[in-house]
Amino acid sequence: MTIKAEGITAKPILVIGGTGKTGRRVAAQLAERGLPVRIGSRNGSLDGDPAFDWARPEGWAAVLEGVRAAYVTYPPDIMMPEAAGRIARLAEEASKAGVSRLVLLSGRGEERARVAEDALVASDVDWTILRASWFQQNFSEEFLLDGVLAGTVALPAEPVGEPFIDAEDIAAVAVSALTEDGHGGRIYELTGPRLLTLPEAVAEIAAAAGRPIDYVQVGMEDFIAALASQGVPEAYRWLMRELFSNVLDGRNASTTDDVERVTGRKPRDFSDYVARTAATGVWRRAA
Repeated sequence: MTIKAEGITAKPILVIGGTGKTGRRVAAQLAERGLPVRIGSRNGSLDGDPAFDWARPEGWAAVLEGVRAAYVTYPPDIMMPEAAGRIARLAEEASKAGVSRLVLLSGRGEERARVAEDALVASDVDWTILRASWFQQNFSEEFLLDGVLAGTVALPAEPVGEPFIDAEDIAAVAVSALTEDGHGGRIYELTGPRLLTLPEAVAEIAAAAGRPIDYVQVGMEDFIAALASQGVPEAYRWLMRELFSNVLDGRNASTTDDVERVTGRKPRDFSDYVARTAATGVWRRAA
């Protein structure tokens, strides 16, 4: 996905996880600015970009070659035990390749994620860290979508406030950090403009969808057992236990102004996301 300007091929910006919730939005916003983008994913891209696989570091040099900056996501979550070592190695390879900055997506309130953040901070590359709260898009892009369509969102979470953030706002901050001066060595905590509990969020979606959708709080062990019965891998079940036990416990029940400070505008409200998403029909149950 290389764009030429005045006959010269500009250095691309690498988006690792370029097909994910935030990555594809970062790539799209960079492209809207006329900037060259290289998609880093396990399958490469239709434009011939080399594949990027976190489990195959021997292939990273080819992906990083000629890149000037990179947006980095670690699926399924940066608090996975192996993330820190791999991010440290990525930073080392990026430094060798002459990459000027790495912008890392992290999790707000995720203490286990700090190990991976520290690995980046200790490296030789210029860095920016984005600690994001729960994505609004979790209700419409995988994860909670099946529950919304079924009419029951069942999770082992207390009704504590969470400042759900639009993935478009995360992408906007990332693009600024990748392309503008003044963001090196910064840690931004990205939130939406207000707190909602999961029951309140589900109620807003139900109203927009025009049908009943309930939130049900279930026990942790029942939740994990249900995931196991569905064939969910053990590593992902571990992640869910960590998330609902140690993150969604009220520690993130506050908002910040970091989105506005970086982008110059307020973050999108959850109600805006709901109205926009309901209009697409994604929450309509099949007849």
